[in-house]
Amino acid sequence: MALVGLAIAAILIWAWQAGPLRAAFDGVQQAPAGAALSAAKAPLVEPLILRDVTPETARDINARTPFTTDPIPAAQPFHITGSAFDRDRATDCLAAAIWYEAGAESLAGQKAVAQVVLNRVRHPAFPKSVCGVVFQGAERTTGCQFTFTCDGAMARTPSAAAWANARGLARIMLTGEVFRPVGTATHYHTNWVLPAWSAKLDKVHQEATHLFFRWEGWWGTPGAFRGRYAGTEPGIAQLARLSPVHATTAGAIDLAAQEAALLGLTGEDRPESVPDGKVPANPYGFKPVLQSAVADMMIFVVPKSTDTGMLMSLALFSCSVRPYCKVMVWTDARKAPSSLPVADDYLASMAFSYLRNRAAGVDKALWNCDLFPRAEANQCMKRRTVAQSPGAAPTAPMAPAKAPLRGSAADGAETAH
Repeated sequence: MALVGLAIAAILIWAWQAGPLRAAFDGVQQAPAGAALSAAKAPLVEPLILRDVTPETARDINARTPFTTDPIPAAQPFHITGSAFDRDRATDCLAAAIWYEAGAESLAGQKAVAQVVLNRVRHPAFPKSVCGVVFQGAERTTGCQFTFTCDGAMARTPSAAAWANARGLARIMLTGEVFRPVGTATHYHTNWVLPAWSAKLDKVHQEATHLFFRWEGWWGTPGAFRGRYAGTEPGIAQLARLSPVHATTAGAIDLAAQEAALLGLTGEDRPESVPDGKVPANPYGFKPVLQSAVADMMIFVVPKSTDTGMLMSLALFSCSVRPYCKVMVWTDARKAPSSLPVADDYLASMAFSYLRNRAAGVDKALWNCDLFPRAEANQCMKRRTVAQSPGAAPTAPMAPAKAPLRGSAADGAETAH
């Protein structure tokens, strides 16, 4: 009996030390209960291993996996620190993740990916730099954390406009923007693959074909995200052809200064701090034809041949890091407004609009898809018609003959979104 008792005691001690069975199964060590949570060893991060199923089967299983019913608190804003050189490196690493992982997706899809990167920087299970997180495991031919870093995808090169767009969004995310729907998600995958870990984590959000997950229990709560940003960024050789700061050592080049010179900005006019009333220049040479007194609303007129991605870049350059900003674009000066606020009659001919309101959690771009077709319908403005006089023959939308009436539509951006 004594031997049996000792055996039972040994088994119980082993089980207590090993933790939950499900944690042992997927390689994720859950934090123990009680006061030792914050001091417990962080979960293990395993290389991505996909189950051998067809895309159709993966989509079916992923669709049947329920979303968590627990609250999904938003992550805290991330504010980049460190030298200008390290901030530039972080910006380009995050821009690479945005473009290679979600370049063809909506603004929301791109922000969701960026948010996961920043969540990982703060979580004790991951490296404490942006570049360290994005390129974790990139030295392996398989099993890297972000697949574009080890599957040959970086042989593709983004266009100048696409790269500027990705860098602009990266800068915004690194200066306090938060994509609330993914909460504290640290993992995601497309719905046509099935990672071994996906059924073991809380499914919190879907953005287009990307599914987002957080760790179960305490490790997925805001309290676990207490990691301190290192303040320095490693050089990434794979980014050298896209990013001068990753092709040299610290102090040899200041990309922020180069960009400032390109845009005609100096000192306090740099993107980190744009004075009220000042609209940052953009690399395309477009200047607003109208702007509000504090430059948080801008009207542009651009050629019809303008690249659709350039419109988004134009908005991001113009808004810089302002927490509240509206950009409206027309391609026909005759149909563009001549004063603010913008009257409703002008909105039918608007080509593009961008609205950012961090206080309200709004950050959205919309295109006039008759002029700039988009793959996703939710990126298209609602079609508008210009009111006709009774009995008048239909005509193409034209600007009203008289000046816009104040108060008719504060500026049109809200109604367009």
